[in-house]
Formats: sequence, C-alpha cells, structure tokens
Amino acid sequence: MDRYLCLFLFLFVTLFVEMRGGRDECMASNRCGHQGPLIRFPFRLKHQPHHCGYPGFELSCTENNKTMLDLPVSVKLLVKKIAYKSREIIVQDPDHCLARQLRNLNLAASPFQFKFERDFTLFNCSSDKTETYGFDQSIPCLSIPGNPVYAVYSSRSVQDTDLSSCRRLYKASAPGNRDYGDFMFDGSAFSLKWSKSICGSCPGGGKICRLKKSNSTEQETECIKVKGVSKKIIVTGAIFGFFLLVLVIVMLYRVYSSDKVERENRVKVKKFLEDYEALKPSRYSYVDVKRITSQFKDKLGQGGYGTVYKGKLSDEVFVAVKILNNSQGNGEEFINEVATMGTIHHVNIVRLVGFCADRFKRALIYEYLPNESLEKFIFSRVVKNYSLSWKKLQEIAIGIAKGIEYLHQGCDQRILHFDIKPHNILLDHNFNPKISDFGLAKLCSKEQSAVSMTIVRGTMGYIAPEVLSRNFGNVSYKSDVYSFGMLLLEMVGGRKNIDVSVESTSQVYFPEWIYNHLDIGEELHIRIEEEGDVEIAKKLAIVGLSCIQWCPVDRPSMKIVVQMLEGEGDKLTMPPNPFASTIPTNLSKPGRVFQQELAIISELEEK
Repeated sequence: MDRYLCLFLFLFVTLFVEMRGGRDECMASNRCGHQGPLIRFPFRLKHQPHHCGYPGFELSCTENNKTMLDLPVSVKLLVKKIAYKSREIIVQDPDHCLARQLRNLNLAASPFQFKFERDFTLFNCSSDKTETYGFDQSIPCLSIPGNPVYAVYSSRSVQDTDLSSCRRLYKASAPGNRDYGDFMFDGSAFSLKWSKSICGSCPGGGKICRLKKSNSTEQETECIKVKGVSKKIIVTGAIFGFFLLVLVIVMLYRVYSSDKVERENRVKVKKFLEDYEALKPSRYSYVDVKRITSQFKDKLGQGGYGTVYKGKLSDEVFVAVKILNNSQGNGEEFINEVATMGTIHHVNIVRLVGFCADRFKRALIYEYLPNESLEKFIFSRVVKNYSLSWKKLQEIAIGIAKGIEYLHQGCDQRILHFDIKPHNILLDHNFNPKISDFGLAKLCSKEQSAVSMTIVRGTMGYIAPEVLSRNFGNVSYKSDVYSFGMLLLEMVGGRKNIDVSVESTSQVYFPEWIYNHLDIGEELHIRIEEEGDVEIAKKLAIVGLSCIQWCPVDRPSMKIVVQMLEGEGDKLTMPPNPFASTIPTNLSKPGRVFQQELAIISELEEK
C-alpha cells in the first residue's frame, strides 16, 4: 500500500511541474475573483509583470474582488465588462456621482476616450431652476437643499439661459446618451474606447500578444505562442489516472475487507446506543404536550386513568399521549409507568417515548399503534370488519406470551404486570401485539418467590385467586400467568369469559364450558372456517386452561407457555380440572360461576 502511495505522489508532482511549465505567467491570476471580467492584453493587473499589459491599461482589484480602472487624475471607475474585439471597456462610477469625478478627469493623458461625448458647464444656483428655460439637467448628488446644481451644454447660448442667482462651478466633458442626448452623471454604466490597435491581430495557432522584454524605452509588442498540452503531459496524465484508479480500488477493497471483528464491534456499539436512547424516555413540558397533540385535537379514547390523544413528534413519527387525571392514585401509576417502561425495550412491549410532569399536569407519551387494542377485534359484533384469522390469533398469543416472559425473566428485576387483559394489548400496523399500561406493575428480584401486597391490583375477571385471598397461595409472577390464561380463553371464544357487571350468577362461565367440551373429546366449533382452525383453537384453549389453575404452583411459567404455543397442538395433554368444585351440569347448559367464600383483602383497587 505504501509503495502505491509513493508512486502516486511521484506522478502527481511530475504532472504538476509539467503543467506549471506549460502555463504563461500572464495567464495566471488574470481576473478579480471568480465573477470579474477576464484580464488580458492590452490590460494587466498591477500585480502582474509589466510585459503582460500596455502602459495606461493597468487595472486593480479591490478587497471585495471588484475590478477598477484608474484614470488621470485620481479618477477611479468600476469595470463591468471588457469587449476586446470592439476595443471597448464598460465602466461606471462606484459612488453614483460621476459629475464629481469629471472635474479631475484628463482623458488626454490616457489611451481612452468617451464613446459618446458632450461638453458641459456646471452652475450652482440659489433657487430652483427646473422649470426655467435654458438648463439641460439637474445634478442631485451635488445639490444641497436650497442650492441645486445644474448642467448646461457648452454650445448653448448664454442669452438662452437664466443665470440669475447662479454661479459657475467648472467646465468639463461627460459621456452622453446617444439615444436621448442626456449627460450620464449618475451611476449608469458608459463606454470608454481605445482606438489604437496596439498589437494588431496575432496569427492563429494559440498565440497571444504582449510587450517585448527589452531594456529599450520604446514600447514594442510581440506575438508569442502559449505552450499547449504536450504529449509528455498526456502520457503522464494517463499513467497518473490509471494509478489513481488502482489506488482507489485497492483502498476500497481494504476498507471492505477490514477486520470483521471491528465491524461487528461498531454494529454492537451502534445498536447499544440506539437501545440506550430508546431506554431513556425524554421529558416534555405541558406546552410541548399541547403542541404535539395540536391542542388535544384528535381524541383516541377515554377511561378511568385519563384521556388518550393522537400526537405527532415530526412529519413521520406519531405518538399516543395519555393525559392522566388529577385523581388519587395517579402519582403512583405515573411513577410505575415511567420507572418500569423507561428501563425495558422489547418488540412486544409498547415503547414509552417520553413523559410530562409539569406541576399538577402529568402525561405519558407512547409510540402510536394504529390498530388500537386487541379488545376491539375479539369482542366486536361486526365480525366481517374486525375478525382475525386463527393463525393470526395464534401469532398474537405467542407475541403476548413472549412479552410477559421478557418481563418475568429478561430484565434485571422481574416485572409483574398485574393487569394483563385484551384492552391493554395494542396492535401495530402488522397486528404484532404490544403489552401496555404498567400503572399497576410491581418490581421484585428474580429470586423472590412471593410479593407482598396491601391492595388488590388488576381488573375483575382477570385477577388471579391468590391476589384476592392468600388461601390459594402467595402472589407471584404466576398471577400474570393466570391473567394471560383468561385472555387466551377470551380470544378462543371471541367473548368475555364473564361479565362482572351482571349480578346474576346463572350466566355462562365460558372457561368451564370449554373444559367440559374438551374433557369428553368434543370439538370446539367456534368460528371454524379453514382447515387447521380446529387444531389452533384447541391448542389455545388447552394452554389457557393450563394457565388458570387455581393453585399458582400448578400453572406453567411463561417460558413453558411459549413452548406450548409454538409446539404441536396434538402433543398437549388436558390439564387438571380447575373447576372441580363446580356443580356438574350438562354441556348444553354450562355450569355456574365458581363461588366460594374468600378472605378478600378489604383494600380493593379496581382498574
């Protein structure tokens, strides 16, 4: 690699020297800035050698790269354009008051003359003469209030002009306007011509004109040929280009085939930074929340916890903003959500993007999931629009199970959700499930076999028996397993297991109805449309019944649940009857809800 680089530098230096040798010194730096007119013989810039231009044709560059022409005496004009073919230079007064400079102008001492010239005399008057016959043009830039200055053609008769209250300033020549005959005293551009063909026309073949380098006082010009691109330069350039191409290919190959471990390390670091950014939700002010939600314009839903609005962080990033009610318990729910969701990141758990804690205003900002909650799809009466296939229901069940398994085993501390239900399972645009609402969650160590609780956490119908009464065992991660089993059975039946708002206890308890059917070998003919649906429905039902065993020790862990859901359904065996204490009934009229006196904790917090 070093040899290639040395050869490349050698060729570069060689080509540079060759090209420098082929350039004429008068061709270098031959304009002021990038946009100024091209300077060539007979003109030259003052920093160029004297033989590059003819005497009297010197130009200069200002600090802001403007091209200036210096004329006798102390007259400076801004050069706009040089027309070499017609021997004409277009200039203008940079201060837009040419009449002030004309008093000092001596074109006789320069090689230039006006293209259109008029002689004039300036008069300073003590009264306004604009409507008086005899004055040709007013000069505003020389006038002061009460003392206007006027120009009069020198050819005009004095008797034709009212010179009362006026005094003569000076006489000079000015460029005129060929079409209108007016003097050009302002900042308008005008032409200066040089009549002498200083160099004539040099023969073709790339020749240019310049002064001869001699000690003679006589100014003689000559035509010289500028060195073109020699064959040597072409060959050197071709070799240079070839080696440059080889060098680029070698460098690209070296970059592409660089150490694999280093590339993997960069990927790991990048992924860590992305995950770390996701693990640290941003804090927003309440003003930010109002801006994100467009003043709470798009309402998504409302419940006991508060109201959810659709928001937008950018043109492509949408969020769901939950505004918490200012009621008792919101402080704990808010802390639970931020402390829990701010430290976890999983494909099946809703991401907490940010939060707001602005005095009494509290809000939680989540990623936006367009298909809302699972509840809409499994409890909807409009089956045509909202029903999900059994295959999709199985995929959703596996996703939820993996999310709960991550909470139980994948974090530094075990997270118990305590509110697994269809309403808290959100679906993204591909119907991938994400667990949400960690307001009732608790943290505990993985070695801890039981969790102490002072109040019941969860929603009636999904609460594990041990949460209501310690007669059934200790509260642990198995309580989430029970809630997941109830959710699975609702997915199978497409209906709630029990409506806790109904006072009658003679209603159908769907989990027991499922168990009684499966126990005697009958199929679950529930919304069966395609081949394989029966197998999936049966598998989901058996897993759900395994999860709702009354004793926590009889329930599988979420790791086992995932294996059961991903495995073959015909390998699953029926679990023990969790309704053994229920009064037997025939299958056409399923049994009643299991009733038993429980030592229920008095502090019941229902969500």
